[in-house]
Amino acid sequence: MWGHETVKEYVEVIDRQSLRLKKLVMDVIEASKAVTGNISPMMNPLDIRELLSQAVGEYEERLQKHQLEVVINTENQRRGQDGDIQEEESEAWIVMADGDRLWRVFDNLLSNICKYSTENTRVYIELQQSESDFIIIFKNISKDRLNITEEELFERFVRGDAARHTEGSGLGLTIARSLTELMGGKLVIEIEGDMFRAKISFKKI
Repeated sequence: MWGHETVKEYVEVIDRQSLRLKKLVMDVIEASKAVTGNISPMMNPLDIRELLSQAVGEYEERLQKHQLEVVINTENQRRGQDGDIQEEESEAWIVMADGDRLWRVFDNLLSNICKYSTENTRVYIELQQSESDFIIIFKNISKDRLNITEEELFERFVRGDAARHTEGSGLGLTIARSLTELMGGKLVIEIEGDMFRAKISFKKI
């Protein structure tokens, strides 16, 4: 007969696996909708820089847990002691986007950074702009060898680690790119050694 502790452990394992399966199903559904365009974004003018600041703030505790220091670089901004992005100029970075969908894009990218970055390293977020676009670049050092191509990272159920031993469904980047493109933006992934870069760009309005 199994003891009480053994039964409890099995129940906990089943509960964890059930939650992972539920999240996987939800991710598959969302990825399918995003890839096929079966989502109607609510497009409105919004400050992409302000939304980014809020997203990074939401992840502050999780980033600290993984011993990751976020450094935000921009010609017109600096990160204050309270962690907020402080403007040195009053210019707003206004783009047309769906706030909830763009939040999900930032959420997926920051979640991947927490899962796959080497601990005790810096995560760089660079804010740039061209004549026509606002650009945000996320850069982190992978804790596992990135021995796959950029496009393979977007394929369903393929993640940054070939062994697939970490949490998550592996659909985060697929969802992020599809949602970005659905809003008229662009998401590009670049790999250089163990450096992972995700570059988001939206047209200025």
